[in-house]
Amino acid sequence: MNLLTIETTCDETAAAIINEDLEPLASVVASQEKLHQRFHGVVPEIAARAHLERIMPVIDETLAQANLTLADINAVAVAHTPGLAGSLLVGVSVAKTLAWSLGVPLVGVNHLHGHIYACRLAAGRDIFPCVGLIVSGGHSSLYDCLGPSDFVPLGGTIDDAAGEAFDKVASMLGLPYPGGPSISRCAADGNPQAIPFPRPFLQDSSRLDFSFSGLKTAVRYEIAGPGRPDFSAIEISAQRRADIAASFEQAVVDCLVGKAELAIRKAGRTRLCVGGGVAANRRLRDALQEMADRNQIELIIAPFALCTDNAVMGAIAWEKIKAGSYDELSLDAAPGLIRERV
Repeated sequence: MNLLTIETTCDETAAAIINEDLEPLASVVASQEKLHQRFHGVVPEIAARAHLERIMPVIDETLAQANLTLADINAVAVAHTPGLAGSLLVGVSVAKTLAWSLGVPLVGVNHLHGHIYACRLAAGRDIFPCVGLIVSGGHSSLYDCLGPSDFVPLGGTIDDAAGEAFDKVASMLGLPYPGGPSISRCAADGNPQAIPFPRPFLQDSSRLDFSFSGLKTAVRYEIAGPGRPDFSAIEISAQRRADIAASFEQAVVDCLVGKAELAIRKAGRTRLCVGGGVAANRRLRDALQEMADRNQIELIIAPFALCTDNAVMGAIAWEKIKAGSYDELSLDAAPGLIRERV
């Protein structure tokens, strides 16, 4: 059996075909990075329009890669929550149309669950229960993951997500979008201890939340001082830029790793699974591994190819299919997060 999965939650138009053994037969991702570069972040309306233009060519290319036709598709899955409303609507509308026209089951997928399921694909075995850390442009969240779609929230960001903070700080430093890779490249030449940026909530063992807005503001003041919104006239030496980037990156890593370690202890788990675009950050991956070794816990991080948004992680739909759980054609896009348990 062949499952067609569709991903349009934000700014990546993606499709994949995955068989029931969880083997990807084809995967295509059309990036919108160049469309959003001059805005230093994702513009929802531009993202939605780009999905409209690209979704069918992406699906056609995916079928061609797998040497299949639509007649070979046995089910259609789509990420319908959470995400940008317009972007989600494109994917959901196409998925429902295909499922109806082909007479095959429709399965709605939670995008965040998919990020953790990418760890399941990498491990090649069951990973549940575990603590799940999802770090991306829109989410910085910790869950007690009892099963593939049974996530109990433990904590999350109260303002900016980590990836969003990377994008904003990169813009302040005059670095290109997307901010994560740009900050990392710049930070390679810097001293991560040069500037004592704050680590919000890190010393508060009573909560598992993140806050990156204040850290972002601290970077702003370090660059320009208070009351100067225009960065264009500010000259920063290459070394100072590198030191700011490295110190900021280290502060984010310290917060993410510290709260993940606390979540492991509070949930009583021995396995940590990490997914999302920021999980591709090398400094974060190394720090998580050091923490895992220190606490004798198993660490599974999604492979680089499955960190950023993709449709392969839509393989989680097979869990619902095997359980006989399908969705009606009334399935709707849900920009806000849908949780099975709260």
